[in-house]
Amino acid sequence: MRHINFAVRGEYITLDRLLKACGAAPSGGSAKILVAEGRVQVDGQDELRKSAKLRPGQVVSLTGLRIRLDGAAASAPQPAGDLAAGELGQGGR
Repeated sequence: MRHINFAVRGEYITLDRLLKACGAAPSGGSAKILVAEGRVQVDGQDELRKSAKLRPGQVVSLTGLRIRLDGAAASAPQPAGDLAAGELGQGGR
């Protein structure tokens, strides 16, 4: 089984975005299918909500993969497509 520690930047990340960011699914659509088929567990319980909000301390599991969510360090890199809460709409206005 492969283990990944994933640094959550912001308050939470949605389940479908996490699966895509960790490489468990090649696209957001395929991540949603994994969840809809009941192939993903959060903290040992089946999770069927594609956009479930996941926070540091939670563990996501699927066949051959375990992802532990950690709080982000100030210098931790952010995966592409994963915006931290509050970063949208803050242009130089």
